[in-house]
Amino acid sequence: MSTKNASIAVLAIIALSVVIGIYLYPQFPETVTSHWNSMGNPDGTISKFWGLFLMPIISLVLFLLFIFVPKIDPKKQNIDLFRGHYNNFIVGIMAFLFYIYILSIFYNLGYYFNIVQFLSPAFALLFFYAGVLISRAKRNWFIGIRTPWTLESDSVWDKTHELGSKLFKAVAALSLLGVVFPLAAIYLILIPIIASALYLIVFSYLEYKKEISGK
Repeated sequence: MSTKNASIAVLAIIALSVVIGIYLYPQFPETVTSHWNSMGNPDGTISKFWGLFLMPIISLVLFLLFIFVPKIDPKKQNIDLFRGHYNNFIVGIMAFLFYIYILSIFYNLGYYFNIVQFLSPAFALLFFYAGVLISRAKRNWFIGIRTPWTLESDSVWDKTHELGSKLFKAVAALSLLGVVFPLAAIYLILIPIIASALYLIVFSYLEYKKEISGK
């Protein structure tokens, strides 16, 4: 997707969020549920203004950050090599946040459900496309698996991201199981992604050590 088309899609999502917030504002209670625990039970509230408009504000700030980052990266020419996939990822992140926004709205309108269970497929899609993105990412300072060792070597970067792509896709599959096992959904999301991140850090270090020892 081109940067222009991605920007149009993202701004349309944000605008739709604002329109929904304005439309629902008179109907919402003064205080709304804004946070859920690991079991999907509500444990936090917020005023209805922030409940309806915080997510659009966060989305806009993140979008501006995503657009700004490639402009200041010293290796921005490398980002251009996978810019289409990066743009798709931006749209995916915004769609993910919009999905969370819609879930919170339905919950506060009285449609009670296990929100973690409903988030599981969204996380699965996000992790899967993150795997696609990093398989194509070239060495840069902001996007990808950035450790001291991947940033130092193109070879270590490529090997780490090749493995990372497979792990992220595996994490996506595990996250999807949260739909079937709602009480374990949060653990099926968090444990695999944390374990994968830690493993990739160690892997990149070991690959770098092998590289410099072979010189």
